[in-house]
Amino acid sequence: MMKEKHSIYLELLPYVEKFSRMRILVVGDIMQDIFIWGQVRRISPEAPVPVVRVERESAMPGGAANVVHNLASLGVKVSLAGVIGRDQSGDRLLSDLKRMSVDCRAVLREPGRPTSVKTRIIAHSQQVVRFDREVLFPLRPASERKILASMDKLIPRMHGIIISDYAKGFITPNLARKVIALVRKYRKPLMVDPKLVNLHLFRRASVITPNHYEAAEATGIEPDSDPEVRKAGKRLLKELDCQAVLITQGEAGMTLIERKKPARHIPAQAREVFDVTGAGDTVISAFSIGVASGMSFYLAACLANIAAGIAVGKLGTSVVSGRELKDALENQGL
Repeated sequence: MMKEKHSIYLELLPYVEKFSRMRILVVGDIMQDIFIWGQVRRISPEAPVPVVRVERESAMPGGAANVVHNLASLGVKVSLAGVIGRDQSGDRLLSDLKRMSVDCRAVLREPGRPTSVKTRIIAHSQQVVRFDREVLFPLRPASERKILASMDKLIPRMHGIIISDYAKGFITPNLARKVIALVRKYRKPLMVDPKLVNLHLFRRASVITPNHYEAAEATGIEPDSDPEVRKAGKRLLKELDCQAVLITQGEAGMTLIERKKPARHIPAQAREVFDVTGAGDTVISAFSIGVASGMSFYLAACLANIAAGIAVGKLGTSVVSGRELKDALENQGL
């Protein structure tokens, strides 16, 4: 088993050199993640809640923009399609994305729609509370047409497409249907990180990456054991008519179910977990660039597993750099 793992690390390394030549389009719900960091010294006399003394604040791209951040950090050329508001958060996000050399021609600033913002308060390396500022109404038809026109020009040049769905209204049934038609027309791989409410929209995608809770709710199969996880994955594979299902299982790792192949479980990397915020974004990013650069689904899943192990060892919405990933591969995943 150890020899097989060592062989996989050596097999993955040459692909990392290809990442800078790859182009990926990310389609999805763009957000801003704000972190307020502080210390708790006492409980409030007004209510049984901790009083956090704020020490600093940071802001990062979130949602689909965090997938973009992960890809850019790995050296990939990235384009983004999504919607933000005409507000300060939108200004900041565009500035951050342009600093990462992200192509934002398919990012639309829709009047009347605020940029989605998630704010987390962190004290002593623990998340105390999160509050969200957002609206969930669907993308307007005129906005949808403009973004689809931009994507029609972008997709032929891409090596892979990611849909990062957070069910905030950007992924409409019509948009999902048109994107899937375009990727099939141009024979591009499409990887989808779905939200359960929209799962049915992604039929005939190349790969979907639900977590084990979403797989359980979608199939009615509780994934309490490896056979049950595989059963749920096979059911999703059949119902959605996709090429593969990658079920992420947190500290238990992930399981890959492919057509006409035995299911394979990939144990999580043995690292200390500080924060799982954004770990799913790291998985879809690393997996997708692996597939785009020519890896098999299994090798791409192994790469995603290593990247996720690095990400959860950091606090806050974190990305993994190409250098970190290469070091981990050279050190056999450690």
